[in-house]
Amino acid sequence: MDAVAPLPVSPLAITAAERKRRIDAVNFARGSVRYEGGILISEIEAIAARFIDGELTNEQFVTAVKESDTVRLG
Repeated sequence: MDAVAPLPVSPLAITAAERKRRIDAVNFARGSVRYEGGILISEIEAIAARFIDGELTNEQFVTAVKESDTVRLG
């Protein structure tokens, strides 16, 4: 019987603690936006979900949000 090699771990695999940290960060951002009278639209929520799930690094998350159609930087 041949041994089966384990699947390689994704380079963006995150721990449960890191996932919690990311959830807390996104929730803080949501609260900040709401405090200013706004909401995060579905495009940003989808980017945030990918970040929380470990599909995006911090830098990729920030870049994706800045490049979205919803952000207007001065």
